[in-house]
Parts: sequence; structure tokens; C-alpha cells
Amino acid sequence: MSELITLHPSQNNPRLLKVITDCLHLGGVIAYPTDSGYALGCSYKQKEAIERVRAIRDLQVEHHFTFICRDLAEVARYAKVSNAQFRILKKYTPGGYTFILAASREVPELVSSKRATIGVRIPDHPIALMICAALDEPLLSTSLILPGQEQPLLYPEDVADHLDAKIDLIVDGGYAGCEFTSVIDLTGDVPVVVREGSGDVSEFL
Repeated sequence: MSELITLHPSQNNPRLLKVITDCLHLGGVIAYPTDSGYALGCSYKQKEAIERVRAIRDLQVEHHFTFICRDLAEVARYAKVSNAQFRILKKYTPGGYTFILAASREVPELVSSKRATIGVRIPDHPIALMICAALDEPLLSTSLILPGQEQPLLYPEDVADHLDAKIDLIVDGGYAGCEFTSVIDLTGDVPVVVREGSGDVSEFL
């Protein structure tokens, strides 16, 4: 049975955040709220946890995981960012965007794509950012969309109903936003819109 922890978006609770980060460091899998629905998260250093996430989501090996980062400095540690790419990231983060970038040497092969790329994101959600800050490293993440469904889970009660025995901890932050992020590939000469979602993509079209 999953442990349930309730966090308030406006209150940083070090004791509860330590429970969450201890779980992640020990190889646990959590569900937590973002501005685009609930997501599954784990440590990018924990191979078994990553495989558990793949199994829950029924993901193929080529699936892009996303590094949820607290700020641009952290993005630049795990992805190769040019000056032009940095200007785009600075303009559009935090917010409803996932950017595909070349992975740095800090990223293990297990979580990068065959093209050695990763998704990076700075969410506009205080609880997600609190967890990343307490963890002191990016949270490896994927939207909590179960096989056969088209939308992520939006309420902690739904997460508990579907995944209670499959994950270690549920972070209850109340209702989470329901629209996917916009995905922008920055690895080529010009940005390419891979998916249009909550973030305005008009500048990239």
C-alpha cells in the first residue's frame, strides 16, 4: 500500500520533503502533482525504479523520460545548452513546455534516447519544484497516463485507486492541471514543435 503525504503548495515542509526524498534515494517510485497532471517520478540513478516506471506506463525503450529541474543552472548540467537554446529556455520556463536537448555526460544511457537526447522541464508548480530542491538533483519523470488512457490522472484519489500497490508514495497536492506540455525539439538548427499543448508554440511555427 502506498504511503500518502499531503503537501500544501504554499508551505515548504522540510520533514515531509525528507520523507519523499529518502524514498527516492532508496529506489522508490512516487506520484506527484505538476501543472500538467500527476506524474510518476524516481531517481535517475536507480535502475530498478526506472524499470518499474516503464512497466507501470508500458513504455517502450525509446520513450523519452523528462528531467524535472528546479532552475536553468540544473538544466545546463544535464543537457548541452547553446547560447541560443539558453535564451529560449529563459524565456519559456517555468511553464508548460518540455524541451528536447542533447544529453550531457551526467545522464546515464539508461534514461537517454538512442539519439543521446533527453527531455528537460521546469514546471510551474510549487510542489514539484519543492521536491526537486529537496532532492538536490533532477527528478526523472513521466506523465501518469496509464495504458489505454489518453489523459494523465488529475486527482490523488485517482492515483491511489489505480496504483496503490504499484508505487511507494503518493504526494497529495490536490487537483493538478489537465493539459499536456508543449514539446519543443531544440536539437536541430531550428526549433521543431513535436507536440502542441499548454505552452504557446506560435513563435516556433
